[in-house]
Amino acid sequence: MDNKKDILWRVFLVYFGMLLFGLAIIAKLVFIQVKEGSQLMKLAKKQEIRIFNLKADRGNILSAHGDLLATSVPVFEIRLDVANDYISNEFFNRKIDSLALGLSRLFNDKSANAYKRILIKARKTGNRYLLLHRKASYDQLKALRTFPILRLGRNRGGLIAIQRTKRQRPFGLLAARTIGYENKKENLFVGLEGAYAKVLSGTDGKQIKRRINHGAWIPVHDGNEVEPHDGMDVVSTLDVNLQDVAEEALMKQMEKHNAVMGCAVLMRVKTGDIKAMANLRYDSKTSSYDESYNMAIGEKIEPGSTFKLASVIAALDDHKVKLSDTLDIGKGYVVYYNRALRDVHTIGNGIITVREAFEHSSNVGISKMIFKSYKSNPNQFIQHLYAMGLNKRLGIELAGAARPYIKNPSDKKHWYLTSLPWMSIGYELEVTPLQMLSFYNAVANNGRKMKPRFVTEITDGGQVVKKIEPQVLNRQIAPPGVIKKVQSLLRGVVLRGTAQNLKNDHFEIAGKTGTAKISENGRYINAYNATFVGYFPADDPQYSCIVVINKPKHGYYGSAVAAPVFKEIADRIYSTSLALKQKKDTSVAKTYPEALHATWYPDLKMIYRGLDLKQSDYLKSEQWATTREKGKQIVFNVRDFKSGVLPDVRGMRAKDAVYLLESRGFQTELKGRGFVRSQSLRPGIKYKKGKKIVIQLSIF
Repeated sequence: MDNKKDILWRVFLVYFGMLLFGLAIIAKLVFIQVKEGSQLMKLAKKQEIRIFNLKADRGNILSAHGDLLATSVPVFEIRLDVANDYISNEFFNRKIDSLALGLSRLFNDKSANAYKRILIKARKTGNRYLLLHRKASYDQLKALRTFPILRLGRNRGGLIAIQRTKRQRPFGLLAARTIGYENKKENLFVGLEGAYAKVLSGTDGKQIKRRINHGAWIPVHDGNEVEPHDGMDVVSTLDVNLQDVAEEALMKQMEKHNAVMGCAVLMRVKTGDIKAMANLRYDSKTSSYDESYNMAIGEKIEPGSTFKLASVIAALDDHKVKLSDTLDIGKGYVVYYNRALRDVHTIGNGIITVREAFEHSSNVGISKMIFKSYKSNPNQFIQHLYAMGLNKRLGIELAGAARPYIKNPSDKKHWYLTSLPWMSIGYELEVTPLQMLSFYNAVANNGRKMKPRFVTEITDGGQVVKKIEPQVLNRQIAPPGVIKKVQSLLRGVVLRGTAQNLKNDHFEIAGKTGTAKISENGRYINAYNATFVGYFPADDPQYSCIVVINKPKHGYYGSAVAAPVFKEIADRIYSTSLALKQKKDTSVAKTYPEALHATWYPDLKMIYRGLDLKQSDYLKSEQWATTREKGKQIVFNVRDFKSGVLPDVRGMRAKDAVYLLESRGFQTELKGRGFVRSQSLRPGIKYKKGKKIVIQLSIF
């Protein structure tokens, strides 16, 4: 009996204990549900659901004529849901060989067997987010959608394509430093990309994603996405054709003289629009020139003889001299406080006018003129330079613009007894090439100094959001009478002086040569900057241009090294847009340039309209054409290229040849610059898309 009570007591004790334990569990569940439930649900969602940014596409950068200079193109991260339940083992095993072969041929990075092993392993481990390729093109994505298994789509075939964008410049390295790019090391953009970063960037959107196995995240399509607003477009002042001419001419001359660095900048006189800005620097690692540094805005140089223009303007404006005044230069040698200054060559019989001193670039003559005029008050000369704005930045949008250095007599540490004569000929002071060009452009513009303009409009969806008008920096850098006098001096440099190699029978150029020794670590070395800066046509200035070539090894005079680049740019512009502005010479027979090789029809139309030539044009939608002279007019002819047959692109412009070949499925490789001299595959043969062709251009 006692044993039975003892057993019952034990059973009740166990039962009571279990009851208490159950009640405790229920109480805990109620507590979690009521008190901690919302917090735990939030934590779970935070771990499994997350909001991601949807990156907005950057806007485009366009040329003055609407050509794409920089754009965002779609690229796709390709992943596979290999363990998809809809893909049966039998179906997977039957199709894996052909799928692996297709992937190998498409991406050309692994063998078919390697892809097969990767797919089988992913299938076994249950990988539902296998990475195949990080930057597939849209064409590759379209091809993937036709592959075995993948053609069934995302849900049944497991194909996952995540769209991203990458920045691309359709014209490659053309104006690369001016257009700009992303500096990933410093996480910033340079050039126009950086100057208009906020405009181009747009507004990012939002997207909810859910985490799956392997820690990967996939979008949750529940309609709660916030769409991104893509960036606006920037319409630049750059002209692709003129930029190509500037770079080609600069490259040719730099290679000829084995120079280290150089730049060529072309500006519209009335507006300050930068139509071309070429910057080339030698890279010893690649043994080639590239656009890695914007010399035109970032490199401060002693301008040498090109600065003599400012000296003459100051002296004329202060009524210190007349152009007809004479200067005694003797044998081209003078000493200032035991420091000798020489002319490069003998000028006249030792007695020359102020005009001759400028046109023949006499260091002795100009320095004597300024020293005599301002030695008792050098500050008057310096203040005149300041009044012309030569000590100020131009206020351009591009980052990296250097500040000019025009020292003052009050700076006792850096002002020497010899500073005045040496500054008068462009030493002991520093300016950038663009600052010097803006000064000469002001002279061409009858004294009005314009701010260099790189962008004319901001557009959104083709609609103009903001217009950027030309901006005047200085309404009159000198009195009109003085400007007229120095304009005649600049014309005289080409007609009678140091730049006679620029004379031609078609239009007149005005400008100034400069050959300046380079200072390094406080000492002048045996190296030079060769410069030519000026404008054309001299009687009705439309364009100004500066060319600076740094450390040429084969010759160093501005007339021989820099001026030929200026001439080539001016000749190309004159042959198209400026010819109609010239006075007609009835004594010379009119010539009619013919396009013997296929050229893009809209370009031809624009050229002949600019030349104001009569045309017989019945073309409508044809893309390619040639021209011939017939009587006193130009006749356009259609140039057809048969499909499936390799076209003959010899003689065509590089950009036309590349466009034509790539539109037919070829992969092109350019060598050299200029027009097409030869092509690696024989014209007229049948071809398959994707084949590579090497295009050899006329300039190496």
